[in-house]
Amino acid sequence: MTRIDAWGFATGTPDTAPDAHGRGPETAEPDRATHTTAGTRPAKPTTAGRRSPHPEGDEPQRTARAALTRILEPGDETAGRWLRERGPVALWHTLSDDTADPPAGATPAKIAGLRLRAGRARPTADLDAVTALGGRFVCPGDEEWPRQLDDLGDARPVGLWVRGTGNLRLWALRSVAVVGARACTEYGAHLATTLGAGLADRGWTVVSGAAYGVDGAAHRGALAADGATVAVMASGVDYAYPRGHTELIDRIAEQGLVVAELPPGDHPTRSRFIQRNRVIAALTRGTVVVEAELRSGSLVTARRALALGRFTMGMPGPVTSGLSAGVHQLLRGEAAVVTDADEVIELVGSIGELAPEREGPTRIRDLLDPVTSRVLEALPARGSTDTAHLAQEAGTPRDVTQSKLFELLSLGFVQRCGERWELARRAETTDGSRRGGP
Repeated sequence: MTRIDAWGFATGTPDTAPDAHGRGPETAEPDRATHTTAGTRPAKPTTAGRRSPHPEGDEPQRTARAALTRILEPGDETAGRWLRERGPVALWHTLSDDTADPPAGATPAKIAGLRLRAGRARPTADLDAVTALGGRFVCPGDEEWPRQLDDLGDARPVGLWVRGTGNLRLWALRSVAVVGARACTEYGAHLATTLGAGLADRGWTVVSGAAYGVDGAAHRGALAADGATVAVMASGVDYAYPRGHTELIDRIAEQGLVVAELPPGDHPTRSRFIQRNRVIAALTRGTVVVEAELRSGSLVTARRALALGRFTMGMPGPVTSGLSAGVHQLLRGEAAVVTDADEVIELVGSIGELAPEREGPTRIRDLLDPVTSRVLEALPARGSTDTAHLAQEAGTPRDVTQSKLFELLSLGFVQRCGERWELARRAETTDGSRRGGP
């Protein structure tokens, strides 16, 4: 059986080797989905209120992972190593039992703090709470788990709490992160909104963090285009932050997906915002930064995307704007300049999804043949001249010059004054140039 990679493409490798968690083909994640075709919107399967399909007997591991999301901090690579080495059930028991031997390399202070947290873990109540919201808890190995998150290694999420009816894994196959300044300008908000709408209209999922500024504008653009959008939260899926975006986050939950590493009811902190950015970077095929200061958190997302081998893009702004300084610094490195959804998709999409060629407006003068253009350029900007002088200036025979002058007359470029010729009024220049008009 041909193996399918994290983005839904066949690798050509038989699916017989164990995966990163030591599971063989009989227990590895079923990966039957095909890559969404270009120009189509992601499907919205009705999965509300159901947990992701998982093998019978997997409930203890699911419960343990749910408990660990309340005990461990997102992105804790040391704890992630313990989880990989011991498994979720054994690690939960270790952290819940004061008499158990601590994991290798654990400091007494860290274990003490984690065991205090373990005392408040109520995984069954958390699982029931997310189900009541119409959501579910998605674990590594589930059919809905986006396998590109495995690129984070030991910093991979323990699990994801998901609110909404879409399939997270399928939506993430064609997704782009749009991030940027919270205190963005009208220019930045306009760019983010039109980019979000353009991506959604082309069948791409817009992923962001539901913050003020660029994040909110990108989500609104996707929603306005009746497209798919995912909000990755630094809190629980039922804890709207910022509070001013409560209505927006509820709309995203209805039309898109709200995703969090933290269990229901948990609150955001500064470090959790930073760690949330790694999920946005890993989940998507590319990250676009729209307005960012030199110390913007959105640059953390972009640099994490670069480190993960994802496409990293920026939308330039005025060089005098401090809100674009971070983007411009990014563009001086490995990021690519983009100006609209077509250019983004050309980078992150499949072969053949090219941005349209851009050309300036075509003028009638552009259609003139080279000889006619030379005769026109030989005419003085002001005043008139005769055919013989024009023939000499243009370097063409007199009869050819005469023929071209009558052609230019019919097109409205020149006018005749007896035996002399001059530029028509509409073709005169105002820049003081010596030769013929624009």
